[in-house]
Amino acid sequence: MLRVIFVTVLSLSFLIITGCAHRNKPIVDTRGVDMSAYRQDWFECNQYAQQVTNKAGAGAVGGAVVGAAVGGIVGNSETAKKGAAVGALSGAIRGQARTGSEKSAVLKNCLAQRGYRVLN
Repeated sequence: MLRVIFVTVLSLSFLIITGCAHRNKPIVDTRGVDMSAYRQDWFECNQYAQQVTNKAGAGAVGGAVVGAAVGGIVGNSETAKKGAAVGALSGAIRGQARTGSEKSAVLKNCLAQRGYRVLN
């Protein structure tokens, strides 16, 4: 049972992380835009976005605590350990997704503040 849950959570994490990678690329109206200047601005804004702290670790800790608590309530210490493991993995996935969303927002806001018309 735990293996099925682990494989399911791992598969979902792959989908979430690959989805976040695509979300990071803003669509900008390039009509009348100097593309050389845009590439430089995108690079600089992306550097700001990379400063966003990764929230996967905090999510893993929170998920492990909740998973262990639920496992301890509904079962024994072995169930609590399994619950902690599944909770940590799912918490890390959620934290990583939040990090990707925040990085995307920083990149888009930076470009918009530099005068680009961000469409997404």
